[in-house]
Amino acid sequence: MTKRNLLGMLTPSSNTIVEPVVSEMVRGVPDLTAHFSRFEVTQISLDKDALDQFQSDRLVAAAALLSHARVASICWAGTSAGWLGPETDHRLCRQIEEATGIAATTSTLALLDAFAGAGVKSYGLVTPYLDDIQEKIIGNFRQQGFNCVDERHLGDRGNFSFSEYGEDIVEDMVREVAAGKPDAIAIFCTNLRGATLAGRLEKDLGIPVYDSNATSLWGGMRAAGLDPSCIRGWGSLFDLKAPNGETPPG
Repeated sequence: MTKRNLLGMLTPSSNTIVEPVVSEMVRGVPDLTAHFSRFEVTQISLDKDALDQFQSDRLVAAAALLSHARVASICWAGTSAGWLGPETDHRLCRQIEEATGIAATTSTLALLDAFAGAGVKSYGLVTPYLDDIQEKIIGNFRQQGFNCVDERHLGDRGNFSFSEYGEDIVEDMVREVAAGKPDAIAIFCTNLRGATLAGRLEKDLGIPVYDSNATSLWGGMRAAGLDPSCIRGWGSLFDLKAPNGETPPG
């Protein structure tokens, strides 16, 4: 029988970017495919209704459906831990692993791992979010030891609307925060059109650019014990070693 490497991804119901982008990233890698499960997310704010969308039981239920596909890992391809705090993602991963027996990670935890692996101390932040969401992200990342030297955000509560901003808008924001000379730049939202820009902007700016869809795939592959360096043309992230200096075996 053919050996297949199946990766599981959890995505907000109103997200239209993560599935086509991640599928394109893995296209051409033999026997590597990504598979998705959705749960309801229609807005991003600090209102109670918006925060309740990310209750862990909803994500665990979506993860349980993914487990039927016998995926090797499950990644929450979303950035809610940016404003809720990384501990929420650590707890979620434990719950998913207990419910499914499958290794779990998240886009946000993968970004923090990438920062650690690359020796990042300062970063630029690009998001579509509201002012208070942006402030929460910056504060939570500061507690993890990462200092935001410049940021840009669109002031949108989305979530579907995030996907309607063109690459030119995202690129302009990245170039603006690059002026602060950060160690890296995070395009922090899996429903922004950032992944296709990362490689080119890295060459132009001389600064690593980590998009949330890319960190989702990178983290999911690492959780599955796969070597992410087989992903080519999507930026320096996929050549990055794990924080302990090692890349998982392929």
